[in-house]
Amino acid sequence: MPETSASHDRTMPADTAFAAPFAAFFVALLLLSLFVRTALMRRQIRHVRACRDTVPAAFAESIALSSHQRAADYTASRMRLTMSEIAVSALLVLLLTLGGGLQAIHDAWATVLSPGSITHGVALLASLGALGWLIDLPFVLLRTFVIEKRFGFNRMTAGLFLTDTMREIVLATVIGLPLLGALLWLTTAMGSLWWLWVWAFWLFFNLLVMLIWPTFIAPLFNRFTPLADDALKTRVEALLARCGFQSKGLFVMDGSRRSAHGNAYFTGFGASKRIVFFDTLLDKLNADEVEAVLAHELGHFRHRHILKRLAVLAPVSLALLALLGWLIEQPWFFAGLGSTASDTATALALFFLALPAFTFPLAPLLSYWSRVHEFEADAYAAKQTRATDLVAALVKLYRDNAATLTPDPLYSRFFDSHPPAALRIARLLALQP
Repeated sequence: MPETSASHDRTMPADTAFAAPFAAFFVALLLLSLFVRTALMRRQIRHVRACRDTVPAAFAESIALSSHQRAADYTASRMRLTMSEIAVSALLVLLLTLGGGLQAIHDAWATVLSPGSITHGVALLASLGALGWLIDLPFVLLRTFVIEKRFGFNRMTAGLFLTDTMREIVLATVIGLPLLGALLWLTTAMGSLWWLWVWAFWLFFNLLVMLIWPTFIAPLFNRFTPLADDALKTRVEALLARCGFQSKGLFVMDGSRRSAHGNAYFTGFGASKRIVFFDTLLDKLNADEVEAVLAHELGHFRHRHILKRLAVLAPVSLALLALLGWLIEQPWFFAGLGSTASDTATALALFFLALPAFTFPLAPLLSYWSRVHEFEADAYAAKQTRATDLVAALVKLYRDNAATLTPDPLYSRFFDSHPPAALRIARLLALQP
């Protein structure tokens, strides 16, 4: 039997009158987003440099001038690399769309695979992902082995980096390729409402990953051992009981194998939930401070921040897929983005290449929403522990992670998912009885 086609056997109408205006609008938005992001990053660099030689008064007794200057230099270095990265990314998007790059990849695979077939679609999308990874690789290497090393954070060896990369490639092959095939099959098998089925399948897949990640995937990259500090374990379990949080275990992750940065997080879903501490975090904070940091994370759980985000993102993703379901029938969509092919895989590729340019104006709103959640989690932590303990923990983390204490206000409002350090500390101290 012939292979199932991933296209909808559409015949391109001759009328593509909207193609040129759509292309111009897309390019304008792409360049505008590049300009705004670059301008804000330049503001950030100038601001942290201007404040480099004076520690903010709120931190004068807890953070040395040398640490403050290190944070400013670290922030500026990361910003400069990110500016280059987004410029290359914008250029790549233009080359793949209006430059005909995606069409060239489509045509190359069409010489060995049936155009519009599921295998052709998977090959096209996988090639696009591989190309993006290759373009991003130099920036990853520079960030890890130059910037992070220069500021004393990198502990990644070349061998470990190569091992991680090979594991990621294997996972992408074993999980990613069948996933792409399933999604493309759904677009063909489920008729005009294929986007609804794709959305449902995508949600199910993400929930499944959340369920199996702690047990099957994360251990491929890190070693997780039960928390051995009995005194700290007792305190943490008492905190969990007060907060009504049930966990399948408390674990310490060997984050120090790759980085000196410290962190703690919840992972898993449902019965697989677990709490993970970086070993670097436990080395830096005392028991009171660890408890306060965990209480902050529990604040996210208590306020149902993850569920609230899912409640917003799920219908938004559904709306975007519905939009794609309409665009896939519009010849100007393909022509306007530099494609003569009109199969489903090409539509998916073009849609997600172009989408960031159109959604970029939402960045400040999403950042604001995230900062509100951080304030709520801080307030919850102040009720369950002591605000001063969380303040002490945050100060240590700001210092040891070289987080700037003086972000540019406009940049922070636009991009930062966490409140500025001074504002966050001031709010916490105001909560202290």
